[in-house]
Amino acid sequence: MSLSLDIRLKRANKVYHEGEALAGVVVIVSKEAVQHQGIALTMEGLVNLQLSSKSVGVFEAFYNSVKPIQLISSNIEVVKPGKIPGGKTEIPFEFPLHVKGNKVLYETYHGVFVNIQYTLRCDMKRSLLAKDLTKTCEFMVHCQPQNGKLQPSPVDFNITPETLQNVRERTALPKFMIRGRLDATSCIITQPLTGELTVEMSEVPIKSIELQLVRVETCGCAEGYARDATEIQNIQIAEGDVCHSLPIPIYMVFPRLFTCPTLETTNFKVEFEVNVVIVLHDDHLITENFPLKLCRV
Repeated sequence: MSLSLDIRLKRANKVYHEGEALAGVVVIVSKEAVQHQGIALTMEGLVNLQLSSKSVGVFEAFYNSVKPIQLISSNIEVVKPGKIPGGKTEIPFEFPLHVKGNKVLYETYHGVFVNIQYTLRCDMKRSLLAKDLTKTCEFMVHCQPQNGKLQPSPVDFNITPETLQNVRERTALPKFMIRGRLDATSCIITQPLTGELTVEMSEVPIKSIELQLVRVETCGCAEGYARDATEIQNIQIAEGDVCHSLPIPIYMVFPRLFTCPTLETTNFKVEFEVNVVIVLHDDHLITENFPLKLCRV
């Protein structure tokens, strides 16, 4: 017998804020009438923390603090045990997004070592001989926007051999001078990171100029912290030996799910940085790092 179960939320973008209600329908399609032992919906929000391979042996105490952190968990019975007629049946539901106690709903975020995810699961219980049906759908939670305007604080930068850190032999480096500006390092997550960059002079031809967005995830407890940086996206803003003294625009959109407002809690932190990377023709890499603070206003 062909039988299918689905969850459809009313909002196409599946984005909700704390205090709102998730509204939608449970859709059951069956060729003939179906006997069931009840249909229930379960809402769950979890923070999953994971250790990178380099940290596993170092912090034994982590195994106690790396358990998933539950942000929200509740369930409702949608339909009592009974029979559903053949054809397509739509059962409307409304599920309030409320937290218990002093818990906070962090924003949905898909990272490498920190993962914040919210799911809605529908279970249709059936008799012993028939198989139970389950359908899960993910929805996004956005934190409430902060009031007030964010004042942009532009950052000017100059990159020369003298400004570079972690260089062993500065004399072996070719001469170059790159000027630039980021319009803000406190960024609104829904707006792009903007600025400009100008190559004033370079002895060696330039191969490529790139913007690299990096997430810095910290997991831990009082015994110690593991801090890991991983790349989210890399955008090439110039290719080849660009014209000198010509401003090159910097423009980067923050990707959904892989970024969230900068977050700091007792067990974990999610922070962001941007690297301006200049690749020279002799494969020298010149990198300038800027910490970013993301927020939602």
